[in-house]
Amino acid sequence: MTKEEIQKRIDELKSDYIRIQGDMEKLESLGKNGNVSYSEKLLEEIELELKQLRELLYS
Repeated sequence: MTKEEIQKRIDELKSDYIRIQGDMEKLESLGKNGNVSYSEKLLEEIELELKQLRELLYS
């Protein structure tokens, strides 16, 4: 991957992360906390991929 491709993927993941966080907040406000665990898993996966991509970008 080129640095530009890595940065593009990082930007996509950040956008997804923000969207998922918003969705989680909506679910929590509706009292549907049981549905939040899947979103939490997605956020963890995104965080891991972001970490890996940042390591690639800055190495």
